[in-house]
Amino acid sequence: MTITDETIDYVGILAKLELSDEEKEQAKQDMSNMLEYVSKLNELDTDSVEPMSHAFPVSNVFREDVVTNSDDRDNLLANAPEQKDGCYKVPKTFD
Repeated sequence: MTITDETIDYVGILAKLELSDEEKEQAKQDMSNMLEYVSKLNELDTDSVEPMSHAFPVSNVFREDVVTNSDDRDNLLANAPEQKDGCYKVPKTFD
């Protein structure tokens, strides 16, 4: 794959960069070098390598979803600056 001027312009738009002509040429050369380096992976024999999504085994680390607290309204309302009829009392926000 070759990197064209249009590719550099498009990447510049995506990255919101304004590149000078010299910077565009340098970016084109850098991207070409990166693609050339990555293409070396095609030379590797990977027939006996099992595909994987992670380098290390991944297991679910979430806890069970169980209710641990009960209806503790009185303790919760104890933190309220004002309360009325078992609810928080807040200032009116509109007329």
